[in-house]
Amino acid sequence: MTGIDGIINQDPLGTSTVYLQAKRYKEDNKINRADVQSFYGALASVRADRGVFITTSSYTSGAKEFAANQGIVLIDGIQLTELMLEYKVGVEAENQYTIFRIDNDYFELNNV
Repeated sequence: MTGIDGIINQDPLGTSTVYLQAKRYKEDNKINRADVQSFYGALASVRADRGVFITTSSYTSGAKEFAANQGIVLIDGIQLTELMLEYKVGVEAENQYTIFRIDNDYFELNNV
């Protein structure tokens, strides 16, 4: 399907479907309103009621405004990174550290 990069079926029967558009752009190359409108057109062509547009960069204010009015969820590079870390997708732990502090309650003296 033109303009749709992925499909997520949220239930086994496929009655709740989310369509995805993904763009791997440099930080200074923002997704604009026309890009989101094009995705909206692709959603309309498959009679979709929900869509998620993901980019490694960010969105212009016009793109954000249009998406909000059409019920399209936008995920920018920062949010994508946060989601990747939270759900451990495409990342792996390299080092982990345990930092200890003194438990003063343990050493507290009783007044006698």
